[in-house]
Amino acid sequence: MEAPQSLIGKLYTSYSDGLHFAKPISTLRTNEFDLVQNVLQILQGFSSAMLYWDELGHHFRVRSGIYVSHLSHTSLYHVLNQFTYAATCLKMVESRIQEVEKSVPPPPPTLRAFCCSISTWLTWLRNGALKEEMKVVDSCSLTTPTLLGLSSSLSSLCAGAEFLFQVVQEAIPQAYDETDSPISATAIAVHILNYLHKKLTEVCLVQGGEEDAYRMILHAFVSTLLPYIEGLDSWLYEGILDDPFEEMFFHANKRIAVVESEFWEKSYLLRSAKMDTGRVTDSLLSIKRTDDVSRKEPNDVSGLAKEKGANGRDLDVCPLFMKEIARDIISAGKSLQLVQHTRMASSVSANGRIAGLSLSEIFCVTLSALIGYGDHVSEYFLKEKKIVPLVKSFTGRQKEERSNKSFQEMTCSDKEWCKFLVDTMVQKGKANLISCHALGEEVDSFVVEGDKLALDRNDILSLGFRPENPAITTSQNFLHSNRDAWGPLNLSREFYLPPLNDEGLRQAIFDGSAGSFVATKSTNYTFGFQFGESERDRLKEDVTFLEELFPFPTLLPPFQEDDHVSEVFPFQENSTLASRTLNWIGRVEPRNTPLPTVILQECLIVFIKKQADCIGRNILSKLLSEWRLLEELEVLRAIYLLGSGDLLQHFLTVVFNKLDKGESLDDDFELNTTLQESIRYSADAALLSTPDSLVVSVTRNNATIEDDQRRMPLLTSTPRKSRGQNFGIDGLDSLMFTYKVPWPLELIANTEAIKKYNQVMRFLLKVRRAKFVLDKARRWMWKDRSSASINRKHHWLLEQKLLHFVDAFHHYVMDRVYHSAWGELCEGLAAARSLDEVIEIHEAYLMSIQRHCFAVPEKLWALIASRINSILGLALDFYSVQQTLSSGGAVSAIKARCEMEINRIEKQFDDCIAFLMRILSFKLNVGQFPHLADLVTRINYNHFYMSHNGSLINAPGSNTVPSKSGKLFAGQRD
Repeated sequence: MEAPQSLIGKLYTSYSDGLHFAKPISTLRTNEFDLVQNVLQILQGFSSAMLYWDELGHHFRVRSGIYVSHLSHTSLYHVLNQFTYAATCLKMVESRIQEVEKSVPPPPPTLRAFCCSISTWLTWLRNGALKEEMKVVDSCSLTTPTLLGLSSSLSSLCAGAEFLFQVVQEAIPQAYDETDSPISATAIAVHILNYLHKKLTEVCLVQGGEEDAYRMILHAFVSTLLPYIEGLDSWLYEGILDDPFEEMFFHANKRIAVVESEFWEKSYLLRSAKMDTGRVTDSLLSIKRTDDVSRKEPNDVSGLAKEKGANGRDLDVCPLFMKEIARDIISAGKSLQLVQHTRMASSVSANGRIAGLSLSEIFCVTLSALIGYGDHVSEYFLKEKKIVPLVKSFTGRQKEERSNKSFQEMTCSDKEWCKFLVDTMVQKGKANLISCHALGEEVDSFVVEGDKLALDRNDILSLGFRPENPAITTSQNFLHSNRDAWGPLNLSREFYLPPLNDEGLRQAIFDGSAGSFVATKSTNYTFGFQFGESERDRLKEDVTFLEELFPFPTLLPPFQEDDHVSEVFPFQENSTLASRTLNWIGRVEPRNTPLPTVILQECLIVFIKKQADCIGRNILSKLLSEWRLLEELEVLRAIYLLGSGDLLQHFLTVVFNKLDKGESLDDDFELNTTLQESIRYSADAALLSTPDSLVVSVTRNNATIEDDQRRMPLLTSTPRKSRGQNFGIDGLDSLMFTYKVPWPLELIANTEAIKKYNQVMRFLLKVRRAKFVLDKARRWMWKDRSSASINRKHHWLLEQKLLHFVDAFHHYVMDRVYHSAWGELCEGLAAARSLDEVIEIHEAYLMSIQRHCFAVPEKLWALIASRINSILGLALDFYSVQQTLSSGGAVSAIKARCEMEINRIEKQFDDCIAFLMRILSFKLNVGQFPHLADLVTRINYNHFYMSHNGSLINAPGSNTVPSKSGKLFAGQRD
């Protein structure tokens, strides 16, 4: 009887009309069990008999022609396709990571850390396939594994493989492999961190079954961020920019030393990169699943976020989550370098660390508390005293269960982050073993921040982290389980050689000698020779000392295959906490999935700000106490704001008289000699540390003055230049006063600040000179009191107007500039938190006094300053008239010309006053700048020029009185 035909056979028969070549080859027939084994092998990265790796196509393929009896060709290949795709993703990830790791030059730390994280997840996913294969082999006799069952059990693995491949393709910039246009290490680091931050934000809202995606991105983000955090740690706590691969968002300008005045502005700068308009940036490619992975286009990301319209311009290269505190970080490190350079006894680095932990260790502990338990423990670290009871509760829980312990203590003791904290503090040396000469002795106490906790014998090795002898650390479990072997492993017992059997030799040597040597039968190295007791004692002390340093020196650490060296041997100053935290992230289910912004704020940024504030307080304390900032600013105030009573009185008198005589100010030596005499004989000479710290020079080119004049608008009414430019109201603009501010205060009062001080000083010198010449003219007028003509009274009235304006303006300047602005400066310095804020406050102070003196190149202030300069120039013209009258002006023609000049001066004065009253009292200006109202009140005393309602009293006409006697007054001298 013929055997019944199978379903597959019937299907083939219906399509082939009985032709034999349409039947499948019997040798390619397989069963589902073999297919399951082949699938599990390719998921582990190996080719198999039925599923193989195509080197040309770069994907796993199903061998052509295979079939099973109970599945159609389409169904079989559809089921196998999901496994080949997942295996191809894992293989492509492996190939990409190997390419990066073997690249020349080697990858920078951030990229290398990212590849290590991806390799770890690749191993974990393949281990899942290995475990499934072991289960299949063990259960083959009981149940038959199927592809459908394997698809259900490995659904998470397949999804994870596809997600891991997507992350690798999008995170690593395509430009990294381009030799013609290499990408910088900074751009690589910033791109990877920004991508992982963005991806973690997307997956933090975890849906059912998507926890693995969150853990995968979190693991990669933490692993990639750790090298960046370590760089920040050395910068914030040691003042060292440890960045050999140039990954950080700022770089050092090695041409600027710490002692130079440009150190603060130019030593460490934000790193910038010029965007290439031809590259596609900030557009992460969404990889859609296809049958052929090789058809996927890799992400073409240059590593930098592109701003709209940023074609060819420089942009700061900084991770998105660091931009808000980037300048604070740079400022803190520079401040720390300044403090260290002064070689003070106190160290910010030592006092700034929290519980002796590094920034990366604090990040790992707080992250594990936040993710695993929802605990916000940053407040514990910000208040270091609270860490001690936390450690106490944990160590007490380790020894024994106590019924009288509070629930909170027991709960905290069982948390993994508490274990991380205690073990790290032990490794960092915060926990010390007391009264432990040898490991066999009893331990008295366990010290944490000055508090002692009782420990028993079982705690010795668990707390005995010894980086100088890592065999102890790796062999703790072995030593605990083999305490009987401690004696043979002890150095003091196994150090000496066994005694020699040399009785016959001794007998032959000492035969017939005195009996003093007969007592020694043989050479015993344990006790030494009988004549070397001192050497023996010293040797025993050396052995005991070595035993304390290197217990069990002959012990070989028993490593297992799955052990991670990073969990045992710390790298430089880092503990094993980072590796333990990353492994913990990979094996636990997160209780919370917070946003990366929350993670960074709780676990990193808050501690960076705390250290920055600590450094800021330290350097502010030094600025105000040791470096005498306020005292030096008072010196600048006394010099440049003419605040000292007679510090420059003699110098200015000599200079003013030289200008009146028409003598030029071009001799630097003579000017400095006069300046030193003025300082030396002044009552305020003690303000300067040395008289030569203040130097005056004559600028041969008035570039600064010309620039100021070009920025000021042209005026329709200007003071008549009866004198040469060098001897008019601007005659002192060529003087430049330079005060040498001691380091490091010159970082605040730098060259630019001294230039601004000089601008204010030039304006104040004009006011001082106007007062000087008006006082001198008044003395001449008092000498000529016998003449009581109408013209003389007219002269007195004009002189009072000019003097009132100059005095009122001088009082306004002294009140607003010398007193009010100084008070605001002191208040700002008291509230400052960093050197950057101190510099900003000083810059605001300079801007304030410049505005009050109308020495800023803005249209409004330039208009006001021009009229004030005109009035001050009119004071010089009035002085020239009185000088002419007092030195022989009895000729009627000269008197007539003098009267015409007086009329012109009065007319221009009234024009300027009218203009000033209008512009200073304008409601908008007064609203924006209230200090202008004070100036109006002082000038318009008793409403002499303007009434209550704002109308001018005795408003001048538009016509000015011409003067034809300019040359007459220009030629008169004392």
